[in-house]
Amino acid sequence: MNDQIIYAATVLSGLGLVTLVALRGWQGWLALKERELDRMTVGPRANLREVEDRTIDGAAGIGMARIEIADLKERIRRLEAIASGVDL
Repeated sequence: MNDQIIYAATVLSGLGLVTLVALRGWQGWLALKERELDRMTVGPRANLREVEDRTIDGAAGIGMARIEIADLKERIRRLEAIASGVDL
């Protein structure tokens, strides 16, 4: 009887430890995702230094997006020309 109580307490404490580790990992993952979102957008509580850093990072992403959109528009224009039978 005494051995069963010790075994049950050990299993329960191990399960609790695994749960705490998993919870800590989950919170870390959420913090990582929050930092990624903060880098993409400037929040109202950001100080001036953070705004400058985020603007530089965000500008590179916006610039790449604009280039990609321009490339897609060019492809659409070419496909429309092909569909209408015009050679470019």
